[in-house]
Amino acid sequence: MPNQEESLLLYLNEAIATTRNKEGLFRIVTEKLRLIFPFDVISIVTIDTEGQYKRLFLRDYFTDLTIPSRHNNRNLRHPIAGTPTERILLDNKIQTLDLQEVAKEYKGESPFNYLIQQGVRFMTVVPLRIAGTSLGVMCLASRRHPHFEPADLSLLGKIGSLVAVAVSNTLAFEEVAQREREKSIQLAVNNALLSIKERGQLFHTVATEINRVVPYDYFGVRIRYRDGTHKAFAEFGKQDDGTFAPLDPDRWNEVPEYGQMEGEAMELFQHPAIYGDESFRRLSDKYRLMRYIAEHRNTRSLLIAPLWVQEDQTAVLSLSSKEEGNFDETDLELIKGLVPQITLTMQNLFAFEQIESLSAQLEQERTYLIDEINTTANFGEFIGQSPTIQPVLTRITQVAPTDTTVLISGETGTGKELVARALHNLSPRRDRALIKLNCAALPAQLIESELFGHEKGAFTGAVDRRIGKFELADGGTIFLDEVGELPLDLQAKLLRVLQEKEFERIGGRRVIHSNARVIAATNRVLEDEVAAGRFRADLYYRLNVFPVRLPALRERPEDIEPLIRFFLEGFTKKMGKPVRGLRERDLRAMQQYSWPGNIRELEHVLEQAVIVSTGPFLEFAGFSAAAAQASPPIPLPDYAPIKTLRDQERDHILAALQRTGGRVSGPNGAAVLLDINPKTLEARMKKLGIQRTVVAT
Repeated sequence: MPNQEESLLLYLNEAIATTRNKEGLFRIVTEKLRLIFPFDVISIVTIDTEGQYKRLFLRDYFTDLTIPSRHNNRNLRHPIAGTPTERILLDNKIQTLDLQEVAKEYKGESPFNYLIQQGVRFMTVVPLRIAGTSLGVMCLASRRHPHFEPADLSLLGKIGSLVAVAVSNTLAFEEVAQREREKSIQLAVNNALLSIKERGQLFHTVATEINRVVPYDYFGVRIRYRDGTHKAFAEFGKQDDGTFAPLDPDRWNEVPEYGQMEGEAMELFQHPAIYGDESFRRLSDKYRLMRYIAEHRNTRSLLIAPLWVQEDQTAVLSLSSKEEGNFDETDLELIKGLVPQITLTMQNLFAFEQIESLSAQLEQERTYLIDEINTTANFGEFIGQSPTIQPVLTRITQVAPTDTTVLISGETGTGKELVARALHNLSPRRDRALIKLNCAALPAQLIESELFGHEKGAFTGAVDRRIGKFELADGGTIFLDEVGELPLDLQAKLLRVLQEKEFERIGGRRVIHSNARVIAATNRVLEDEVAAGRFRADLYYRLNVFPVRLPALRERPEDIEPLIRFFLEGFTKKMGKPVRGLRERDLRAMQQYSWPGNIRELEHVLEQAVIVSTGPFLEFAGFSAAAAQASPPIPLPDYAPIKTLRDQERDHILAALQRTGGRVSGPNGAAVLLDINPKTLEARMKKLGIQRTVVAT
């Protein structure tokens, strides 16, 4: 027997000296102990240096016994005073206790009651001491009464001394590891606070890093005002995979009397504290808010660290867990150490976000208001007095003072935007903004956001809330250029705005009303688009309340000369060039040319001439009488058949391709001349049966 004892003690001593893993070490100890002293449960309970609190260090089962999880929580500290542990520590000897007798003497819920219910009657307690200092006790519980000889008690005492050394070493290792983790988390959090400027990403990183040392289920930074209202600054909940996801800030709206519940619990958030086990249950009895999160969120423990407490508001960082007694004083001290830096970062974020908001507001005003002031137009910019343009000016004058929806049609380059600005400036809405959107200039997936706006997080890339064009145009005018390019799904949403004057932002729930006058423009024949199923008939009739058709430049040759004079005066002043004459033959050539690009093409030809000319007369390097003769207008008698719009479009494209030698794209291509996208031009050529090789020859 002595040799066996010596072998066992030597084996345990070597295991303690070489094993650093706590679970592995005590598995070796318990396996050897059970060979000599059969038991059903082993527990090791440690006490703090002041001898006031105890904490479960280890518990292992060797049968089908169960104890509720709250009694197995290693973070939970319990007072020693008035418990069996206090008497055991005072006796300071190995003893076997009858648990039924202990339960009678010490009332209240304890693990002893659950052991007794499962037939465990006896517990052998071995004090753990090292260098005269008590570290705790080792408890061996069993269903049968153990019978120890003096030699057995001596061996248990020696094993207890070895276990005490192992516990001391493990506690020291854990303390060092904990300090390293705390330093690591402080460094990681400080780096995040210094380097990340976006609120959501910043606090997601902070929540993730803190969770590495202090596991929890909820992270929240909230601002509570004296009137009981609150604002969620950053809130995250742990998902099933262990990661954190932002919580809906409006989730409390469905809780009746939440504002009152928040006000009742306001005093809790003004002082740093931890609540768990009994203390959290007392909070649940006193405050409705705590009772609600316990019942509906399954919260069992809470850590509160105020960031600042001011006369008008309190900002608080709070962590909660579904585990009872999840937090201890060490956790609270760690969080309190992070409070000054988090507070400073929040103040910087407030200032930064305010600057961003003001900058965005100023940018919007610059884009949508100041730009409109600089481009204010009136009838002085409508050049020409031809019989063809006069009816158009009359219709603009008639409809401008009303709120009627106007549909402007005409070929590209005829001045549809100019008409839209005139309609706005001659209307009672001229003091508000004219908001413009080119429906063909944006991808289909972005047009909806531009029209109606979006909420933060509505889709990937939506990092901020965006105000849409209809919301900006409230009380003013919105100009939808190239409305025929709208996708069908957006046509239905636009129809709702025209009918109901209301919409929602993408990802939003609030209905927004907009009193905006709608002016639309298109170079397509919408009747044909409706017939082809590419444009909604109901939307077409909503837009076509008051149609204004702009004539092509070839239909008003009388206006070409005044237009030339107008553009030349502007270009010579702008470029600081001398005034040069215009040859009569060049004027006649321009009046005879079909101008498929209309006024825009004329403007570009004149601008190029002002740049390249060096003599007394303007030189048209890319435009000559010969080019004009290539597509002379054919006078049609009254009885001659009128070309269809399809044939007219085909002639325009052929004329442009003739001038560019068959080139479609590029700086000198027909697409630039016609002011349309090269892909769109190629699609139209294919539809009209125009082959580039035929034109080039």
